[in-house]
Amino acid sequence: MYITRPILDPAIPMLSKHCVISLNSKAKPPSRKEILKEVQNKDAILCTLSDKIDAEVIDTAGSSLKVISSYSTGVDHIDVAYATKRGIKVTTTGDILTESVADLTFGLILCVSRLITQGHELVIGKRWKYGWDPNLLLGSDVHGMTIGILGMGRIGSAVSRRAKGFDMDIIYNGGRSRNIMMEKEVGAKRVNLDGLLVKSDFLSLHCSLNKESYHLIDNSCLMKMKSSAYLINTARGQIICEKDLISALRKRWIAGVGLDVFEKEPPSSHNPLLRMKNVVQLPHIGSATVLTRRNMADVAARNLLNVLNMKCAIYSANPEMSDQSRRIGTQIWK
Repeated sequence: MYITRPILDPAIPMLSKHCVISLNSKAKPPSRKEILKEVQNKDAILCTLSDKIDAEVIDTAGSSLKVISSYSTGVDHIDVAYATKRGIKVTTTGDILTESVADLTFGLILCVSRLITQGHELVIGKRWKYGWDPNLLLGSDVHGMTIGILGMGRIGSAVSRRAKGFDMDIIYNGGRSRNIMMEKEVGAKRVNLDGLLVKSDFLSLHCSLNKESYHLIDNSCLMKMKSSAYLINTARGQIICEKDLISALRKRWIAGVGLDVFEKEPPSSHNPLLRMKNVVQLPHIGSATVLTRRNMADVAARNLLNVLNMKCAIYSANPEMSDQSRRIGTQIWK
């Protein structure tokens, strides 16, 4: 099997008991060339969201490949349809990171609206001159405001529960049907996309990245938002058209942005977002707590071993592929 990055225990010790492992031990993601070389004749791949596992990679792996276990919830980096066609199981870490990402989302909401990072820089830069100041770093309230959730799935729901604690009005959009549970639990109201854009004081993105959501937040959307509103993204960077976002910030169409993700990661040193004071930006650390990452590692390993041992994965990205149709043949480990 091939593991594309070092991840926390217990994954690698667990897998090494049953499999011969080829591990990219460098912190840097493997290059395309390295991935294509290392996947050849492997039964399994354990990858991260930085690794593009497309049809070429799957074909290069050959007929021995049985499972692609992703150390992530999203699978936009994997050609799941092609893997399914080839009879290969694709697994994820499911909802394990939900609460950690929701925590960070609310951290970004507070940081960008209450100018927390600017205050920190003021103090450590020894530029805080007069003690308490009635006009220093005047931010925006969070309590009692309206939060819009684009994508009321597991993470969107968890953010909504936190918003309820701040006595916020909660509106949402996304999905083919209403989230009745969250409507009852936190009083969330479903609105159309235009309503979400126009009414939100904080717009938080929690939808999956796909053809429909790619560059969904563009000029046409940003123009409809309040000039006092904040945009928060802890989902995928490509949901926002970054060029349009930069323009909207320069024109003050919105008040600010909190980003844990970018279109290109890491962003170019020339990216104007890096020099904007009303942008709080983080290096894609939504799930980055020790406990969450350990649990993700555990599930990623168990998913992989379960499939090789002809058992059901804990979290599957292609559940339509029944156990009976999996192209496994014989038990791999005992």
